[in-house]
Amino acid sequence: MARLKFGAFLAPHHPIGEHPMLQFRRDLDLVEQLDALGYDEFWCGEHHSSGWEMIASPEMFLAAAGERTKRIKLGTGVVSLPYHHPFNVAQRMVQLDHMTGGRAIFGSGPGALASDAHTLGIDPMTQRDRQDEAISVIRRLFNGERVTARSDWFTMNDAALQILPLQEEMPFVVASQISPSGMTLAGKYGIGIISLGSMTTQGLMSLQQQWQFAEDAARKHGTKVSRADWRVLLTWHVAETREQARKEAGAGLMRWHNEYNVGTLQRPGLTAFSSPDEAVDKTAFVEGAASTIGTPDDLVKTIKNVLQVSGGIGAVIGFVHDWANPENTRRSWDLVARYVVPEINGYIDGLRKSQKFVIENRAIFERAGQAVMAKIMENDKAAEALKVTGPGRVAIPAVNAPDLQKEAAKRG
Repeated sequence: MARLKFGAFLAPHHPIGEHPMLQFRRDLDLVEQLDALGYDEFWCGEHHSSGWEMIASPEMFLAAAGERTKRIKLGTGVVSLPYHHPFNVAQRMVQLDHMTGGRAIFGSGPGALASDAHTLGIDPMTQRDRQDEAISVIRRLFNGERVTARSDWFTMNDAALQILPLQEEMPFVVASQISPSGMTLAGKYGIGIISLGSMTTQGLMSLQQQWQFAEDAARKHGTKVSRADWRVLLTWHVAETREQARKEAGAGLMRWHNEYNVGTLQRPGLTAFSSPDEAVDKTAFVEGAASTIGTPDDLVKTIKNVLQVSGGIGAVIGFVHDWANPENTRRSWDLVARYVVPEINGYIDGLRKSQKFVIENRAIFERAGQAVMAKIMENDKAAEALKVTGPGRVAIPAVNAPDLQKEAAKRG
């Protein structure tokens, strides 16, 4: 089985009320922690309204994160291409790639918040076509071409990048919700996908159909898509017990749902939760739940279910939230790295097999104890010492130690 990558996705979704400077710094602290724990990727997005999401430039945030980290890949999740001149986007991504030592991933989308598009005077009906157009031009620029292009929203005259990406081929990734547009775009260009709609039950169950959209588009355009380049977003909070996870996450989950999803975005069909317990029950303990609030074992089951439902993916990306306080949130990411990642990727299978072999073949190793006893009995003083030797008084690994008291009784 191919190794599954793990990462984190920071929108961010921070409750209004805290000092923004401290929130930025805490987010950077999280990237540093995830890098130390061995996570593969970190993503952050672009938003300009709603109050809860205040990173306006993912490139600027990731450049700062790059100075704090060593190996974790840093992805824009996402740059909303209709908001920017494509040449400027290409230049910023190349600079980010060089500043992070070749760790940049270029993730793009059409723009998720209608309020952002309204702020910039952009017609929502044009956003997906603009993303498509921008990707085509940016790919040409990354390939070193000199581009002249004119559209109804940008112009390029003999445009060429002064510096190309540090990576031979910077990864391109497009965001996908439940509609087929993102997957179709990925198939058209043969690039990666990050599925954001999988945080809902409906989105989770539609993953197989979503992948079909990508493969159909790839066949149509003569490209290829790989499941290894498919990332699926999940939400979780884990602790040592389900009761502890529920206690830590309930109030923050309720606030996020009620104040952001229901109160701010006013998402259709959603109603406010009346208590933290209801928030946890309806988020993580309903049929087909896409979120996990529980133990590392519970998250392992969720991920295995996603692998089965989807038919196979390349990475699981955890959604960063403030359901729990900062300390317990960091603890949750720590537990995932310690127990979930190795369980999913089989890193401890060999240890279990080794332990089982020793247990099941104990008789084979009895000769080790016999060898120790033979050496003792060759020396009269050592043999005499058996009379006063008790358990734990001899520095012999327990698996090799003979029963010294039994031998002493024989000589007594």
